[in-house]
Formats: sequence, structure tokens, C-alpha cells
Amino acid sequence: MREFVFPSFTLKTFSRRWAVIAFLLCVLIVGGMVLDTLLPLRLDRLHDLSPLITDRNGRALRAFLNGADAWRMAVDPSEVSPNFFTLLLAYEDRRFFQHFGIDPVAALRAAGQNLAAGRVVSGASTLTMQVARLLEPRARTFHAKLIETLRALQLEVHFSKHEILAMYLLLAPYGGNVEGIRAATLTLLGKGPAELTPGEAALLVALPRAPSHLRPDRWTERARMARDKVLNRAVAMGTLDPRIAMEAKQETVPNRRLPMPREAAHLAEIIKRRHPDQTYLHTTVDGELQRTLEGLARRETATLHERASLALLVVDNRTREVLAYLGGPNYLDERREGYVDMVQTTRSPGSALKPFIYGLGLDDGIIHPLTRLADVSTRFGDYAPRNFDRIFTGELTVREALQRSLNIPAVLVLDKIGPVRFAQALKRVGVRLVLPRGSRFPGLPVALGGASVSLWDMTSLYVGLSRDGLVAPLHSEPGQDERPPERLLAPASARQILHILEGSPPPPGIVRATEVRHRAAVALKTGTSYGFRDAWAFGVSSNYTVGIWVGRPDGTPSPDRYGRNTAAPLLYHVFDLLPEDLKTANRHESETPLPELLRWLSVGDAIPHTADPPRLIFPSTDMVLEVMEQDGTTMPLILTAFGGRRPLSWLVDGRLVAVSHIHRDASWTPEGSGFTRVTVIDADGRSDAVTVEIR
Repeated sequence: MREFVFPSFTLKTFSRRWAVIAFLLCVLIVGGMVLDTLLPLRLDRLHDLSPLITDRNGRALRAFLNGADAWRMAVDPSEVSPNFFTLLLAYEDRRFFQHFGIDPVAALRAAGQNLAAGRVVSGASTLTMQVARLLEPRARTFHAKLIETLRALQLEVHFSKHEILAMYLLLAPYGGNVEGIRAATLTLLGKGPAELTPGEAALLVALPRAPSHLRPDRWTERARMARDKVLNRAVAMGTLDPRIAMEAKQETVPNRRLPMPREAAHLAEIIKRRHPDQTYLHTTVDGELQRTLEGLARRETATLHERASLALLVVDNRTREVLAYLGGPNYLDERREGYVDMVQTTRSPGSALKPFIYGLGLDDGIIHPLTRLADVSTRFGDYAPRNFDRIFTGELTVREALQRSLNIPAVLVLDKIGPVRFAQALKRVGVRLVLPRGSRFPGLPVALGGASVSLWDMTSLYVGLSRDGLVAPLHSEPGQDERPPERLLAPASARQILHILEGSPPPPGIVRATEVRHRAAVALKTGTSYGFRDAWAFGVSSNYTVGIWVGRPDGTPSPDRYGRNTAAPLLYHVFDLLPEDLKTANRHESETPLPELLRWLSVGDAIPHTADPPRLIFPSTDMVLEVMEQDGTTMPLILTAFGGRRPLSWLVDGRLVAVSHIHRDASWTPEGSGFTRVTVIDADGRSDAVTVEIR
């Protein structure tokens, strides 16, 4: 028997072999680096994202399709429920944090199972390999599998495990044009990925395996079975408590696909245009409040004309942050032109600018809240304004004139201030007045809506009242660049205006909050543009300012729809939905004594009054007058007054019927039956009026 001789093995031979191995490794490394440089990873899909606009708490408000018309939204693993990761790793890749892109143990196991079965019954794709396939989709072939394996190695070299996991969360397919876990949770569950239950997480782990075959909105039972398989695997591996798995299996599988959120749609478009290169943007909007107010707006518009719309803003006075932004009740409603953002559109504000006219009058020392002025037929050059109800009130105070929103007194104060100066004051604080076509300079009609302004700018003015007369742009994004505030009114004037507006009568059927509960008073101002085209309401409380516009976007009149009966009731409903707004004590400064020179304001200089103001003797208030004779003729009435400086002018329903130069009475023959308002005005503009019934 021949003796076996071991080959000689020297240190020189050992060194030569390791040198060859080292050389081959160097060749592989250098070759890999060259290939990595020549064939870099294609990461285009990671950057083609759907812009997502969220509320102040990160909840989705509105999403936009990406360049490939897919829903693919940025997400960080920290924003996803731990339930999802527990089940994902248990089901797809339990050694994800140990391997280098390829799992040798899983590969050997899969090879053995496939050889034993004579067919492919198990795979060995790691999450990294799946990401490689999602980055560069290819047909399932051996060649594609080889490329996928090499790309997985590349991914592991260039990115951390955290980053690779984030790629999977972004690209995982969920059927149709829905990609990534954030888009999946929104369309299937109507919520964000941080709120997943174990059952929901298991469903989202299962679906990417066969997204078209398992779509729950089409194949609900298949989706349920796939979900339960994920749960069973997790229990078998000891990563999920059997009781939790049992409860998760009882959860209902969603059987329909939800539309993407479209809340605060107009604001979302503004922010998207403002940041064209960003895809994940936050707003200051309170999502819960926004959703509630959008529902309220839809119910409200159902009571309006089929082409009418409304816009709404809610602002936090302390921070000037926009808490709710509604450019229209339904973005997709073409009849109401829902795509038009009526918050930013300029419209005639009607009487809504009057508080700031009076505020500047207080600043200039022209008026005092107790200054008396005459609401009588007055001509300012070639301009003769009339009141909304076409009735003149006569003598009253500035406070009463603003609370009743009378036109003649407001024009009188603007005439003293100067309309150009008023417009410049608004421009200085960032509010733009759009004049009628052909007008070079603002005129007195500005006091009554003779220029256009947006709801956004108007609301910023009312927020300024709550901030002692300092006006600055509203904020719709956290950390937004802040322009230094500009002073429109002195603090005392702003507080006096708010105090006056808190005494404005609420709309019919509304009880002030302060009368039924300890909440802050609401300073109310309404406005109606010429021809009932625009109805406005603004409310200021301790913490909040609400601005509302109602009308038709095309500018068509809405008869009998005006600020007080249309916008104001909605404004009070909005305040009822806001968080607790406690009454603030001593917010207003006490009024200074009324100086002698401010006791009266007229078109000319202040007029001293030595005689008593006129008072109607006949007829008197609520009198019923029978004027019809038996033969069918109408009996004339003798109108009688006491006091006042002659001549006395007599008006019936705002129409001049007589002038008494010597006597204190006049004759008037009624022309029909019904309620009639009789007014007497003396030479100094002081007046008295009564309403009577003619039969």
C-alpha cells in the first residue's frame, strides 16, 4: 500500500496565495468603484413627489399629483407608527439591520425550498433589494434579479438603513397611482401614518406584495386574508402578542378608496406657488376648525342662490395667524365658481371701512364719540349720498352714527379727513384700495364702498383694531417673514372704535354671547355694496377676528341679501365654534370729557346752537291718522314743531314736502295709506322724526 505524502507547504507559498487573494479583492473593489461611477443609482423617483400641504399639527389639508400623475408623498420613518415597522420587518426582512443588502441565510433557505418543491415557492428579496427594484422597475427576469442584487449593494454603500427604509416608505406600491405609505393611509384610511392600528399596519405591509391583486376596494376578502397572514407570521416569530393579533383580525378592511383631502384648497395653492421647489409645507390652519367651518359653509350656501358663494377667515389676534381660510365653500363647484379665491379677490366693502374713517377722525381731534352731527340730506359738491334705508335720522352722536352705520355722518367725517389721506393711510399699512376704472384719486364715495378691497386686507385691518391700531400682514405659514407693524390708529382711538362696535345691534334672532355666558363681547361691523352685490361681516373678540364675505363671484346682485341678514348671522355661528374666548375686563380706556369745540360737526365750521333743537308736536310717534273723507277725498294734515332755528324743512319718507320760513308748521296731504316717516330739520341741521300709520 502506497504511503500518502502531504505536499510541502511553506511560508513563501502561503504569502503568495494571500497576495493573489488580496489582489483579486482590490480588483473587485476598484472594479466596483468604477462601475458605481459609470452606472450610478437612478434616484429620480425619490425627487418626483406630490406636494403636500398640512395644517399646524401636520395633518394633511391638500395634496397635488406629482409629475408622473401619481400620489407619492414625502414621509420620514419617525412619522410612521411603530406597529408598521414591527410587522414589516417580521414579514419581509427580519435581518434587515444585520445584512449588507443581501441576506445569505434567506437566500440559502429559499434555494433549498425551491429545489425541494421543484418550483419557486419562496423568495429572498430583502427590503434593500425591493427598494432597488422600485427605483428602477423592470420585468421579473434572472437578468433583472442580478441587477437588482448589485443595486442593493450600491444602496447599502451609499445610504444608511434609516434612509433605505425611508425610500421604501416613499415608493412602496399600493395599487393604481397610489405610492408610499402616506398616500396609502390617506386614500384607504383617511388619516396619517402615525395613527395606524396593528390591523391597519398589517394590511399596509401585505398590499405591496401584489397591489393590483390585493386592492381592498376591489378584492376585500383577498386583502383581509393577506392581512391575517402578516399577523400570523408576526405571532409565529414572537414579535406580536396573539391577543393583539386576534383583535386586529376583527378590524374591518376598508372597501373603498377615499379622495385625497382638499381642505383650505385655495390657501394650499397660494403656498404651493410661494414655494415651487418644496413638497412638504405646513400652514397655521387648525385642521379641525377648517373642516368644521367648511361643512358649515356648505350648509349655508345651500340656502343661497345656486350661483352664490362665500369666503371666510378666522385669525388669532395674538399672533395674526390664520386659523381657517375658506376661499369658497366647494372648490369643485363650477356653478358657484368655487375655483375663484374670494378671500383674495377685491370687492366693494360697502360700509365696512367706516370704523377706520371714524378712527382717523378721533386721531385728528376732529370728532369725539359724543360729538353730535346731523344725518340729513347733504350735498358735498356734486355728491349727494343717501342712507341704506333712504331715511334720515337727524341729530345724533358719532357713537350712534357708527353703530347704526349711517352714511351721511361717515362721508362728513371723511370729508374732514380727506379721502386721499385716508387711502394713503391704508396703503401705508399694506392695504390696497382698487379705484373704479378711470379714477385717478379716491373720492368721498370710498366711505360707502366706492373702491374695492380684498377680504384678506379687510380682516387685517380689523385685527389691527384688537392690537391697539397696529396693522401688519396676516400669517398663513409658521415662521413666515414678519414685516414690522405699521400704526394706523392711536391705541386710544382703536379701543374706542372697538368699544363702539361692541354696542352694535346683533342681527335678528342672535343673542350676544356676553348676555348668556361669560364670553368676550364681539365688536360687529357689517357692510353691503351697491346693488346688494356683496355682503360683509367682521367680528373682533378678545382672541379672534372673523371676516366673512357673501355674494356671487360674477358680481351679479343678490336682492335682499345684505351684511346684517346674511353675513352677520353666519359670523356669530363661527364665533360659537371657536375655542373658549373669555371676557376681558378693562380692555377699553375711559372716554375723555367732550371738549366744547367737538360738541358739533357740520359740513362747514362748527355751528354754535343757542335755540333748542326742533321737536315734533304733531304727529307723534306710533300715531294712527285717519285722513280719508266719506266722499273719497284725502284730508290735509298740519305738521307742527317746537324749537329749532328757522327755516324748518319738512320731509316725508326722505322727500321734501314743505319749508317753513316764518311759522313752525306746514300742511301736507298724504298720497296713500301705510307707515310713513315724518322728519323736521332746522337751519342748523338738527332734526326730529316720527313714524305714523296713515289710513
